[in-house]
Parts: sequence; C-alpha cells; structure tokens
Amino acid sequence: MKFYANTGFLFPDLPFADRIRAAAAAGFDGVEFHDEVQRHDAPAIADLLAETGLQMGGLNIRMGEHAGCAALAGHEAAFVADMKAAHAAAETVGAPAIHVLAGRGQTDRATYLANLHRALDLTDRMLLIEPISRGAMSDYHLATLSDALVVIGHIASPRIRVMFDWFHIAAAEGQAAALAALTIHRALVGHVQAASYPARTEPDADIIAATAGAGFSAIGLEYRPTLPEAKALAALKT
Repeated sequence: MKFYANTGFLFPDLPFADRIRAAAAAGFDGVEFHDEVQRHDAPAIADLLAETGLQMGGLNIRMGEHAGCAALAGHEAAFVADMKAAHAAAETVGAPAIHVLAGRGQTDRATYLANLHRALDLTDRMLLIEPISRGAMSDYHLATLSDALVVIGHIASPRIRVMFDWFHIAAAEGQAAALAALTIHRALVGHVQAASYPARTEPDADIIAATAGAGFSAIGLEYRPTLPEAKALAALKT
C-alpha cells in the first residue's frame, strides 16, 4: 500500500512547500493537495515533487467560500474558470485526478450535472466527487455515497468516480456499512482517503487493511494529526 500525505491536513504548522518536503522526510510515497497549487508557483511545486521523488495523487478545484461552485446556479462562468485552472495545475504537477467540489448553500442538481459534463470537456483527468457528511458540512450538495452513485449513473462516464473518504462515509452509513460499501462499489470508486471516525484523527489499521483488501494500491491520509506524522505513518506500515 502506498500512502499519500494530504497537505490540506497534515503538517499544518508548515508553509505549503515545506509540507511536501516534510512528507518526503516522514516516509510518505506521495502527496495529494487541496487547491494549494493554484495559489502557488506550480512549476516550482513540480520541481519540488521531482526533487523529493514523491508521487502525485489528486488535487482539488478551487474551494473558495462555498466549498466549490459546481452545483451553484449562476456561477457557471466561475466554474469553467476554476476547472481550467485546476486542469492547468494538474498538468503542471502531474496530478492524475481532480476533485470537483459541488458547493454548499442554495445548490441545484441540474446545474451540478451540467457542470460535470462541462468538466469532462475541459480536462482529460479523472474527476472525483466526494460525499461530505452533514455533520461536517450541513448544507453541502452531496452528502451520501448513494447520492454520489446516482450522480455517476446520470453522467455515465468512466472518468467520473467517487472519492471515498472513510470519515464521511462512516459518518453517514456507519462503520460496518462503510466497510461493506467500499467492496460493493469498488468499480465506481476512484480514490480512497482515510481518517478515524468520529475524531477524524489518525486512521485505524483496519481501514488501511480494508482498502488494500478491496484492491486499492494507494490511500490518501486526510486527518487531523495528534502524533508526529512520521510516527503515525510508521505504525500504519507495520
């Protein structure tokens, strides 16, 4: 199993570039980003990835004040601009996937589906959609795995897949159901992220084992650290 450090959560006291160096020093195999690349010198980040030898996971479209805008009617022009910027960032740093955040507040399903179709025309990368649990974000457009699967069914493209975040799926479905769901829906899951539930701290070893057992060769660690990241990673690798 390869472990990717999510720089949006890990090494929180360091500047963005230093988080990448810290991930390499801690023994991670790769990194995944929120939307930091779009706010930094992308070629310099690409050089840093090459220097450290870290593999690149995915990155987020611009998050902004609404946690994305794909499902916000009237924001279509902003979405297209955000998608183009995310694609450019992904090309520069070699990210194979882009997480398209739906947005929160007064959202609209028809707008969301139309923007996902637009996104397929604006990039050749895999597009990830992530259910975010109500407890974490009460008004986010996509709250459950079942709803995400409905969206994927509407789009019917092999380049749109679920971002399966153990924390959010367990919050909505329960731990046992989350374990079963990953295997059942394996073909429609593009990437897995791990954190414990309900604390959202270091993930349990059984989450890593279940992810590997479902056939995934890499996992993103997106949790709030309570231990030095290198120590937590060493424990998960044993």
